[in-house]
Amino acid sequence: MTQSRTETQSDVQPVQKGWFAQNWVALNTIWIKECTRFLRIWVQTLVPPAITMSLYFIIFGSLIGDRIGQMGGFTYMEFIVPGLIMMSVITNSYSNVSSSFFSAKFQRNIEELLVAPVPTAVIILGYVGGGVARAMIIGVIVTLVSLFFVDVQIHNIGVIVLTLILTSTLFATAGLINAVFAKTFDDISVVPTFVLTPLTYLGGVFYSLTLLPEFWQWVSKANPIVYMVNGFRYGFLGVSDVGIVTSISLLIGFNALLFGIAYYLLKTGKGIRS
Repeated sequence: MTQSRTETQSDVQPVQKGWFAQNWVALNTIWIKECTRFLRIWVQTLVPPAITMSLYFIIFGSLIGDRIGQMGGFTYMEFIVPGLIMMSVITNSYSNVSSSFFSAKFQRNIEELLVAPVPTAVIILGYVGGGVARAMIIGVIVTLVSLFFVDVQIHNIGVIVLTLILTSTLFATAGLINAVFAKTFDDISVVPTFVLTPLTYLGGVFYSLTLLPEFWQWVSKANPIVYMVNGFRYGFLGVSDVGIVTSISLLIGFNALLFGIAYYLLKTGKGIRS
């Protein structure tokens, strides 16, 4: 009896190890493919955000900021730097996955991946991981650019990294969902143009919520980007218009929700197999 049980355990262990190894290979392959994709055209993917943010720093920080003065006890340039970094992270994590996944869907490559023995969660994590990688690189680049205009200070590096990862993961997953429903290349630009851009500009990037009347402060708090920007700003400056625990909790909740939606869509083949 003991010998039989030992033989059974020895038979099961290689199967379990092989299952994890295969999924790791699949995840790593998708992730490397996604990273290679945007790194190969780095002039189009990494350089433009640096140029755009430099213009923001010059116009809003140097020229307008000197007239505005201090904001929340900091110079205007110091105040807007975290928001501008977060704005670039949101835009690039979203656009990377939405364009990549839609291209795979448009070229019918995604169907081969869906019928392969690869778990749905691995496919999602692979694509989202590519978007997060691009967002992290962009975040570092924009931060380095900001050093030419202001001395960046760090209050809590843990909050900075956690907020950056959760935010980029959230919008990378949202980009995947957008790509699932998109039918043309124009459809993947609808959400960034009509949803993300307005919410970002109204998300406290350029101003503190305390400057708004009480009613509009409550209205602004319905904007989820407010919590991302303020959580990121807290990591740099130690100040926030909303509670840092609330910001992190909402980010985790939204990530879980969007991952569940993306999992359901890919598992059922919505917008792909039909």
